[in-house]
Amino acid sequence: MSAQTQAKGKEKEKPIASLLAGAIAGGTEAFVTFPLESLKTQLQFGALEGGKQLTPYQALKGTIQQRGYLGLYAGVTPVIIGNAVKAGVRFTTYDQFKSLLKDDEGKLTAPRSMLAGLGAGMSEAVIAVTPSETIKTKMIEDSKLAQPRFKGTSHAVSTIIKEEGWLGIYRGVGPVMLRQGANSAVRFSSYSTLKQLAQGSVVPGTQMPGWMTFGIGATAGVITVYCTMPFDVIKTRMQSLRARTEYKNSLHCAYRVITEEGFFKLWKGTVPRLGRLVMSGGIIFTVYEKSYPVLAAFL
Repeated sequence: MSAQTQAKGKEKEKPIASLLAGAIAGGTEAFVTFPLESLKTQLQFGALEGGKQLTPYQALKGTIQQRGYLGLYAGVTPVIIGNAVKAGVRFTTYDQFKSLLKDDEGKLTAPRSMLAGLGAGMSEAVIAVTPSETIKTKMIEDSKLAQPRFKGTSHAVSTIIKEEGWLGIYRGVGPVMLRQGANSAVRFSSYSTLKQLAQGSVVPGTQMPGWMTFGIGATAGVITVYCTMPFDVIKTRMQSLRARTEYKNSLHCAYRVITEEGFFKLWKGTVPRLGRLVMSGGIIFTVYEKSYPVLAAFL
């Protein structure tokens, strides 16, 4: 292999371009898929409230009847902002880890891609995901009350901080780090592996078509959902309005869910999350793959 080819293979991605492309992709994905995220969160609260378990359709119908279509977007603002930030952080850190872990030929093996994804997921969990997820979860639960307390995102944040302190918006950081680390490790490694397999059907020197990128990203989303759903359920319970009185810690929360509701309740909300991550994987990788080259050319 020539020195020029090796240099190209080891070429590092541009951090600013990765950050901006990731933020654009994350914000777009969050807005499009938020109704599914809202339904998933409501389904995970169902058992906590002791009521009859709802189906995704019943949750959707009830939300629209009670609060209209805008009810599906309760808590969307912090998620769009948080998703834009976390996707920017995720792709930036993943690209940097990926550059460091590539071999001399510029290739990234599946285990190394998983390691890079794990590092990216842990980084985004601490920097962006936990605060936005905590605020979103509390706002969705609050919106279901007969008399909601939160008047908006800023009021929700100030109320949480006033009642629980700054650590209140970092409630559930442990399961969030586990979930995001596992999410990114599984998603990036599966996406990278599937993309390498699909490269054989693409004309050398040309960009992979958008429909193919969407399909690979969607498939990676399916794999991610089933592998990481328990972390998501525990995260939601730990960020609920009643978490302080219900659970001592994440392990106690998992123990109660399994012993009181059954092992498979750790996959509660899988259907809407599956729908969301299938769309999410397709949207976010497609938007990123299209945005990055344009931004990198100007930065």
